[in-house]
Amino acid sequence: MFGPRRHLRNLHLYVAFEGLGLYDRPKGTAMWDEVLDCEGLLCPLPVLKARKRLMAMRAGQVLCVRATDAMARIDLPHFCTEAGHSYLRAEEDGSVTLHLIRAGA
Repeated sequence: MFGPRRHLRNLHLYVAFEGLGLYDRPKGTAMWDEVLDCEGLLCPLPVLKARKRLMAMRAGQVLCVRATDAMARIDLPHFCTEAGHSYLRAEEDGSVTLHLIRAGA
């Protein structure tokens, strides 16, 4: 189960994603700092909501965007490239895709 308080379950996960900078946090802390629920929203709303939320976040914080729109897989990475954020990865959670974005400066 995913959520804002998801904890690392074992050292294997920590080592596997250490190179992405996703787990540069003390063991036992959440994988992301904030969650943005965009389930059921269609393009371009997930990108617009992510933009607004990222503007309020400090550089280096991680935003988890929960989206069901398939176009978010294309739009969010493109937005991150243009806006100076880092698109870390996407993972499936049932019918929802979790997009992890590290806020840029």
